[in-house]
Amino acid sequence: MNSETRVEDRLSAVEDRLNRLEDLLVGISQKLDRKPQPTAVDEEKGEAFKEWVTDYVSMRLQQLVPETCDHPADTNSHEGPFLDNTSVRCTEEVVHRVKRIPIPFVREMVVQRVAENARRAEVDVVDVEFFESAATF
Repeated sequence: MNSETRVEDRLSAVEDRLNRLEDLLVGISQKLDRKPQPTAVDEEKGEAFKEWVTDYVSMRLQQLVPETCDHPADTNSHEGPFLDNTSVRCTEEVVHRVKRIPIPFVREMVVQRVAENARRAEVDVVDVEFFESAATF
């Protein structure tokens, strides 16, 4: 009987521990289920943050893709391809040659140089001949 008493004592101790563990888990679950009520200050901060994010994303999009933001009324995209990040029209061959420039910042410099020269020369469409002459530094 002595061994039966020990087993019963051990079983009772395990049940007590399980009951305490269950109580702790119920307490944690109740705390997690309670949601704090947002205050007016929290809502104002949330709205201010949303406004800031919207402004920031808008600014970054205009920096990254300026040709898609605030187009002049007379620019039509169906008139042909344009030099990257500009409103200067060009031929397909020029687009192909620009894409062959392997270093991105050099490609951007060449495109900007050609666009500036095309605006100064009032060229409607940049062809390969004009591109080659305007791209030289």
